[in-house]
Amino acid sequence: MASEQALVEGPAALQKYSKRVVLKTILGRSDGGVGLIGQRVMIGGWVKSSREFRKEQPLPAPEVVGPKDTSCVEIIQTRLPFFRSIMKVLGVGELRIRDKLDSVVPKPPQPSISILQISDGSSVSSLQVLVDSALASPSHVMPTGTCIHAEGILQKPSLQGKQIMEFKAENILYIGKVDQDTYPLSKKRLPLESLRDSSHFRPRTTTVASVMRIRNALTQATHNFFQENGFLNVQVPIITGTDCEGFGENFLVTTLLGNDGIKDQSNADDTWGVKLESIIASIKEKSKKVEELQRTESNEEALVAATQDLKKTTELASQLEEKLKAKIGKSTKTYKFDFSKDFFSSKTYLTVTGRLHLESYGCALGNVYSVGPRFRANKNYSNKSLAEMWIAELEMAFSHIEDSMDCANDFLKFICKWILENCTEDLKFISRRVDKFVVDRLQFIVTSQFEKVSYTEAVEVLKKVTEKKFGEKVEWGAALSEEHKSYLTEEIYKKPLVIYNQPRELEPFYTRLNDDGRTVASFEMIVPKVGTLIRGSQKEERFNMLSTRIKELGLENQQSEWYLDLHKHGVAKCSGFSFLFDPFVLYATGLNDARDAVPFPRSFGKANN
Repeated sequence: MASEQALVEGPAALQKYSKRVVLKTILGRSDGGVGLIGQRVMIGGWVKSSREFRKEQPLPAPEVVGPKDTSCVEIIQTRLPFFRSIMKVLGVGELRIRDKLDSVVPKPPQPSISILQISDGSSVSSLQVLVDSALASPSHVMPTGTCIHAEGILQKPSLQGKQIMEFKAENILYIGKVDQDTYPLSKKRLPLESLRDSSHFRPRTTTVASVMRIRNALTQATHNFFQENGFLNVQVPIITGTDCEGFGENFLVTTLLGNDGIKDQSNADDTWGVKLESIIASIKEKSKKVEELQRTESNEEALVAATQDLKKTTELASQLEEKLKAKIGKSTKTYKFDFSKDFFSSKTYLTVTGRLHLESYGCALGNVYSVGPRFRANKNYSNKSLAEMWIAELEMAFSHIEDSMDCANDFLKFICKWILENCTEDLKFISRRVDKFVVDRLQFIVTSQFEKVSYTEAVEVLKKVTEKKFGEKVEWGAALSEEHKSYLTEEIYKKPLVIYNQPRELEPFYTRLNDDGRTVASFEMIVPKVGTLIRGSQKEERFNMLSTRIKELGLENQQSEWYLDLHKHGVAKCSGFSFLFDPFVLYATGLNDARDAVPFPRSFGKANN
């Protein structure tokens, strides 16, 4: 509270490196900025909305002057009402003479004030800015998205409205104009789906800006938790020669498809990096979206945007079909790549996890963590995962699976509490605009105790369910679907859930085998709405068990040689987990698609910007 009091009494704080005042330091004060009235400041931001106020011009007082020479034009100006009266009586030439006289004496533009709502991205609230037409033309400063940099004074509101203060511009330093015909945010209330193709502009919308500020708080909370609990931050490689999990699709990193023009043409239908079957699947999905909008009588703009998107996708499919027909009858050649001639002299991938590399540092430094992107080339669409995912991972030396579960529990409670305490304004806005239950969900994790059940127990519970028919059959050894997990957390246990001891076939090769020989020491932390937020496990420290598992999965020895070598020389028992950033942002904001929860989404068939 002391800091808040100081914020009220002190002057507006300058942004250290640009000499402007960040709007949050004005609008985020407990007095709403009233205590700053009278201060001269410099602000910068983007126009969210605008309107124009026309000034009323008083008639000029009659001027008393001595005799002087007068021109013909001046005589006509002074006698204009008299001439018009004569023309009106005569009934001739009125329009012609009026046009000529008006062309001689053009009307000056009527003075006005542009009333702008400006945001600089620091908060949900906007600052009301007044710009006199003598400083800048309304047509230059009023379009939505216009960038304004100005000096002026904070004052009491001069016009009726909800504002308790405003900024009167006295000097315009810069105007970044907007082309209203092509600017994608010119229309109000665009649906999130239509903004995905404009990732470079969408943070200017209040909703996306709030989501990004919450995501920023999540990142800060993550680092704070680990730093406060004795973890060291280690940057793990994004490019790796190890197939880090032994199953799933990886992104291959190579320069062999470079300027020499070599192409692998084994898949003749792979044109522009997109397969026809994926486009057809996308058309079906977009058609359903259009039908849904038509049924729900959604706003017209959303329906128009979805219809146009469907039309573009259909046109793309037609073009691809024509190219495929042109290929019929032509021979194709399959190239076998020699990776010894590649940039790294071996096959390399974008990593799907950094936990193997973290383990090597954990066996030297104790507790370590890393935050960064991880990559999966799975083509199955999920609205909760992307090709490029942001993940926080950790490894703890001399620990078991129970220790990791305790750490994961504390971590989730910590970050939820942090966001509740540090994102109040954004959560209020999200509650009004997106989902009114976001605060309750975060508080739910802070106050709840996680229910722990084994995978075997979870399967048995689901098999007893008779009132619901699941889309996928429940059987031991199969992965639990999102539907299964959702039903367990929301209908059966009604609280966050930890499912542990998964079948060995479902987990990576490095997970420790349990004594039953069927399950491994792994766990998932599941919450309502989004499902899995954390996946963790205890690492297999026994060399013979690890090498046997690698052989079973047919992993290349050269790729796993360094990891096996680690387990020959003083390896410690380690455990850890991976925390999924993107699904948690969905949980904390009420959004339904991970593509709306990341700054620049990378998903199957889409990598704009």
